[in-house]
Amino acid sequence: MSDATPRRIILLRHAKADWPDVPDRDRPLAERGRKEAPAAGVWLAGTRIMPDLTLCSPAVRTRETWKLVAHELPQRPKTVYEERLYEASLGELIAVINETPEEVADLMLVGHNPGMHALADALAGTVEGDALTRMARSGFPTSAIAVLTFTGSWKSVEHGVGRLVEFWAPRS
Repeated sequence: MSDATPRRIILLRHAKADWPDVPDRDRPLAERGRKEAPAAGVWLAGTRIMPDLTLCSPAVRTRETWKLVAHELPQRPKTVYEERLYEASLGELIAVINETPEEVADLMLVGHNPGMHALADALAGTVEGDALTRMARSGFPTSAIAVLTFTGSWKSVEHGVGRLVEFWAPRS
């Protein structure tokens, strides 16, 4: 693919998690999360955006979210459980994106806040419609999805490079 290749970054925050007495990375989805994650999958399938590669945090709640979302898609994309997505800083998230193979056109990250929200804010140099207003109003809740587009290589992803074209959240 060339530097003129249009690409998409799909950011998905995990669904609502429960708070049992377990280590943070072992927290499962709450009942609400088990209902909202499939709704996120239905929305994503309806956009016809199909990631070529999904990088998912290894935390239980992100893995459960991705399983429920992927079940609603017409086909399951290649999935890699990426340790660096758990508790990732903005810089770490951008570094992970920069390492994406060039043959990938559409990349999905399944992760946590505050990272997903910070990444969407940082990459969105321009906005389509009211996506940024809706994202700002909702605060990137659980099960939220932001879709950004950009042209170029994955190595060129940095602050302001993208266009926020979609934002979806349950109950928004």
